[in-house]
Amino acid sequence: MRESITLTGMVLLSAPFGDYDRRLVLLTTERGKVTAFAHGARRQGSSLMACSRPFVFGKFTLYEGRSAYNLQSAQVINYFEELSADIEGTCYGSYFLELAGFYSDENIDGTDMLKLLYQSLRALMKPSLPNPLVRRIFELKTMVFNGEYTQLPQEQVSDSCTYAWEYVVLTPPEELYRFALKEPVLKEFERCVERARRRFLPHPCRSLEILETLTG
Repeated sequence: MRESITLTGMVLLSAPFGDYDRRLVLLTTERGKVTAFAHGARRQGSSLMACSRPFVFGKFTLYEGRSAYNLQSAQVINYFEELSADIEGTCYGSYFLELAGFYSDENIDGTDMLKLLYQSLRALMKPSLPNPLVRRIFELKTMVFNGEYTQLPQEQVSDSCTYAWEYVVLTPPEELYRFALKEPVLKEFERCVERARRRFLPHPCRSLEILETLTG
């Protein structure tokens, strides 16, 4: 058996595998997106059951197999249980996980995207921030990290909308969710980000279809 490694990350995807295992996709700071198998995680009483769910953030101890990693243990920092208990929040969060997974790569530093994902999930649990605003901030910042964005909106907008756009583009993830927008400006901001999303984030997300069905 190879020497184990410990990676800081979040579970993006957890799918049944075989009779009792789970196949996990993790976004990690050190090695980007990795696939790991949690053997026996679906057995009653398994120590890996709780840490093998989507949204779990923590330190994962893995060892390398022939074609993938195998999960030995995890030190969970945040389960995001409050988010998981809210249907709308879960839908938004699932969309964030899917988008982050698609636009992350293996063996590429995943620090920025992981920070964005973590802060965005926390923002979904703040009553003072409307979920549509959190979604658009997440989408715009994802475009920034992928090098596909414009410094300013691609249409004439209000000064408030322009300021919000510039703030998201230039601000680190830890400080992103510190503003709110009045309804007319939020609609403007949403329209501009949606236009950019359709151009620069064209990946069809099943989770987005579910979210948009739920929220109308």
